[in-house]
Amino acid sequence: MVDSACWTLADHVDRAAARWPDTQALEFGADHATFAQFAERTIAFARALRARGLAHGDRVGILMPNILDTLVAIYGTSRLGAIPVPINNRFRAPELAYVFEHAGIKQLITAAGPLAKEARAAGAQDAVVHGDPSWDAFLAEQAEAGEVARMQRRIAISDVAILMYTSGTTANPKGCRLSHEVLVRTGRVFGEQRFPMRHGDRQFNPLPLFHMATILPFNGCLAVGATMVGMEHFEPGPALELLETCTVAFPAFTLIWQAMLDHPAFERTDLSKLRLVNVNGDPEITRPFAAKLPHVTQISPYGATEGGGVIALSHLDDPLEKRIGTAGRPFDGIEVRIADPETGEPLPPDTPGEITYRGWALFYGYHDDPEATAKAFDADGYFHSGDLGSLDADGRLTYIGRLKDMLKVGGENVAAAEIEGLLAKHPAVAVAQVVAAPDARYDEVPCAYVELRPGRQATEEELIEHCLGKIATFKVPRYVRFVTEWPMSGTKIQKFVLRERIAEELRAAGIKQAEKVRSVRA
Repeated sequence: MVDSACWTLADHVDRAAARWPDTQALEFGADHATFAQFAERTIAFARALRARGLAHGDRVGILMPNILDTLVAIYGTSRLGAIPVPINNRFRAPELAYVFEHAGIKQLITAAGPLAKEARAAGAQDAVVHGDPSWDAFLAEQAEAGEVARMQRRIAISDVAILMYTSGTTANPKGCRLSHEVLVRTGRVFGEQRFPMRHGDRQFNPLPLFHMATILPFNGCLAVGATMVGMEHFEPGPALELLETCTVAFPAFTLIWQAMLDHPAFERTDLSKLRLVNVNGDPEITRPFAAKLPHVTQISPYGATEGGGVIALSHLDDPLEKRIGTAGRPFDGIEVRIADPETGEPLPPDTPGEITYRGWALFYGYHDDPEATAKAFDADGYFHSGDLGSLDADGRLTYIGRLKDMLKVGGENVAAAEIEGLLAKHPAVAVAQVVAAPDARYDEVPCAYVELRPGRQATEEELIEHCLGKIATFKVPRYVRFVTEWPMSGTKIQKFVLRERIAEELRAAGIKQAEKVRSVRA
């Protein structure tokens, strides 16, 4: 069992530095840092932010690539009681502009090249740019160390520690307000108990640093003195070389793990050190993964940003089918209830319904969106996830699918409404409905069904081109189908019929994977 003692995110860094000063904390390519060095770099960053006037509660946008200094910026910001806002670095200018304004970004941290260019196009002013002289100038001006230390001591574990944007069922992403307690306590439960690591372990984690899928595992590393080994750009060959040096792995998404296991170099890669891996997906997909690495314990998670990243992980001592088919029992102190989606009433074991949960891991609500926050919770304090799942008689949680109108493209949440709204701006489009099409590489990709305005014409290529550059590439439809009539239920379009239609079409044509999105103007 893990005790419930908790502290702030900055204290979490300092405690690790005091216990294991010379142990490697992070490795990102040529950039390495021990726990002591990482703490020092975050202090220097905090002092530079303070010199610019940043204070408790101010939001700092972090639009950065997957490099060590991205974590320096996130954890350095937290030392002031300021709130880091990690931003998806695949967002394009319109999406960035929304987040900048909605979050109330007071200072933006970005990187030279395409990210800085996109940030400028989104209207960012006075950004600190990594890889540019402005970065050195920023770090050269330092507030007093004692002042920053005093600000850190005033932070409460109940304060908001991070504002993490996640796509919702509406057109724009929602900002989830997570406390220091949620981040640190979840990290401890994760690293000490449910994804057990120990001092000296090396955790392979190639996931993007704007996700809870890296923040949570790194907090686990801080709890036990393990090293997180990341990648700036995921490539399966180099990833296998890194994995040879690691003892545990958190690829999370089938897209990443399958690319590694199917790579030609896999058979000659020595993975004898590896003992534990976390990967999520349909058991039909993940079962062969376990067969390829029979000496490795493979487990599955369930969670969401709103629940601190993960609220359940399958148990190491369970048989394989339980480990890949369920997410195990929820963390101690987290209550999960399967509710009837229509009435909200609790359902008996092994009955599918909406996954709802409450407890210490929950977020405070959506930033500047009291209406969405109120809708997300019921009178008993349960968060309604919009996910379909069940609990067995032993309390193991199984995720089945999504109730809400969302796609999961290579692990990224994509709101159908966002793509539909963009397509509706095309002069030829009368109605657009976006559904998930099955895909061997990304699990799901967007497919748009479109009804054109009378007398207007458009092609599939034209509508795809209309989306390019306005939204992240993974959100751009891979298929466009034109209709004149919709499958209806009363006044609502039956999207499940559209999903079945595209799935059957692709199956009949033998198409398992969509082509990459390319601009016809290129």
